[in-house]
Amino acid sequence: MKNGYMEKILDIDLAGGKIETIDFPEAVKKQYIGGSGLAAWYLNKETDPSTIDPLGPENTFVLLTGPACGTPVYSSSRYEACAKAPLTGVWGEANSGGKVAQDLQSTGYDGLIIRNASDKPVRIFISEDKVEIADAAQLTGKDTYDMEHVLKSEYGDKVNFVGVGPAGEKMVPIAALMNDGVDGRAAGRGGLGAVLGSKNVKAIVVAKGGLSTPVIDMEALKASIREHSQNMKVLTEGLREFGTAGVVTPNEESGDLPIKNWTQGSWPEGARKIDGPTMNRTILTRRYHCGRCAIGCGRIVKVDDGPYAITEGPGPEYETLALIGANCLIDNLEAIAKANELCNRYGLDTIAVGAAVAFAMEAYDRGLITIGDTDGVDLTWGNADAMLEMIKAIGENRGFGQLLGQGVRKAAEIIGGNSVEFACHVKGMEVPAHDPRARFSNVIGYSTCNRGACHLSVFGMDFESGIKPPDGIGYDESQDPYAVDGKAQFSIVMQDLMSVFDALTVCKFIVFGGVGVPSLVEWLNCITGWDYDVHSLLKTGSRIFTLKRLYNNRLGISRKDDALPPRLTNVARDAGGSMKRIPPQGQLLNDYYRLRKWTEFGEPSPELLRELEIDF
Repeated sequence: MKNGYMEKILDIDLAGGKIETIDFPEAVKKQYIGGSGLAAWYLNKETDPSTIDPLGPENTFVLLTGPACGTPVYSSSRYEACAKAPLTGVWGEANSGGKVAQDLQSTGYDGLIIRNASDKPVRIFISEDKVEIADAAQLTGKDTYDMEHVLKSEYGDKVNFVGVGPAGEKMVPIAALMNDGVDGRAAGRGGLGAVLGSKNVKAIVVAKGGLSTPVIDMEALKASIREHSQNMKVLTEGLREFGTAGVVTPNEESGDLPIKNWTQGSWPEGARKIDGPTMNRTILTRRYHCGRCAIGCGRIVKVDDGPYAITEGPGPEYETLALIGANCLIDNLEAIAKANELCNRYGLDTIAVGAAVAFAMEAYDRGLITIGDTDGVDLTWGNADAMLEMIKAIGENRGFGQLLGQGVRKAAEIIGGNSVEFACHVKGMEVPAHDPRARFSNVIGYSTCNRGACHLSVFGMDFESGIKPPDGIGYDESQDPYAVDGKAQFSIVMQDLMSVFDALTVCKFIVFGGVGVPSLVEWLNCITGWDYDVHSLLKTGSRIFTLKRLYNNRLGISRKDDALPPRLTNVARDAGGSMKRIPPQGQLLNDYYRLRKWTEFGEPSPELLRELEIDF
């Protein structure tokens, strides 16, 4: 009985050019659902991460959708890409929206597994009728926008793709996977674009098919979704109006915005120059909706002329405005939009880029590097033109950009001095644009997330700033951002819930529209015919999160690695909403380990593995 799955996953061996289809057992699907959940099961079962070079042919690349993808469920056109990450050397995953996930599902596949590497540049073409590995010489060196033009001229307007730009081809460790072409969606974190580049795959091309994801009870599913329609419209109005850029100024006021490589407490005038209302008044042309999206938080922008002119395309999200803007003291919105376009074209993670350049600006300011080291680029604070030059150098893997493209951890090791003190990363992944000194759930989230510093692992920060947490997790009101008691338990429940979202492959923003765990349970059961309840769904989230931790344990990850960078635990902000706050990292982690049933060394206990029915 088909229930939420196309029951086929492409298994592609690039070394021999062999293409087969496989499927996962029904019991495994029920245990891990899909997306990064099933990927974690597969990669733990089929690979030994301790023997894998992230940029070697042995690094298996997995891209999966989930059972909600291709159904009427809100914002369900998402995919999860997983492999050992080049940036961090540990568990790697990144997800993206757009429309390519639902297009892939429409061809009859739940995803694909890519093994080994090709000896020449190739593309993988997927349609209902055929799957082939084809030559990609004509795509080599092209940025993602130009690549889309070539692909559509060859295949027609109804093709979509996941691919890499020049940064991925050159295996830059902060290279992103890009999809939906000039609409510019990205699976940015960890360098999974470099993994695809190392396999000599320029693009996974999808010709939209006519197949639908099978649903056991479509009538009940649609009826349940309709119950949320009014709340979705009303509660997400601000997100619809201003996108994620709408929180730039509120986050500056609360002390959450990273400023000057996390050293400056406030920046009110600068924040107002790059926030959502300013974008709406100046460069916004329209909103963008990912597949099945009822919100439309994406921004489409255009700069007609001047030094930062860009064609109409995706505008910068909050993370980009914060890291490339505030963290580098750049308050020119047009320049940030240009930087965003360059990152999309090269295929680069904007969070990592902004963090790396801010780190370099501080190293330059402190005299640890000179203009001779930076190839003549004057890396002074607020220098937008220097930022743009560095993005080009990173994307082309040349000069000082080659150093920054390895991420702040490696850059600090090479630059030396006391630069390690202000290289803001966890497990090698640059800290995203939310200050854990402002919202303590991020202390736990950043420290324990399996891919490194990640605000989407716990996603508790918004529910520490006035928004009521999702229904079904046991919290009826917004949490105190600075509370310590109870913070670990709240973070664990949110971490488990976010793991469920990444298995269903549904956008986490739908929680702002009032979608809680009971609704997710009902939707999953309508799609699959299963008998989940709230408890068992959250338990599944815990199982998924724990299995990723086991992958990392096999790589030597332990409590020593579950730590925030010194700047965010030793130095308080001197102004702003979180002024003088220092998070008690040790106490929070002690509580977390105890409640997670991990050992003192950060390993899931045998008791926990039995409880979660994990047999690895």
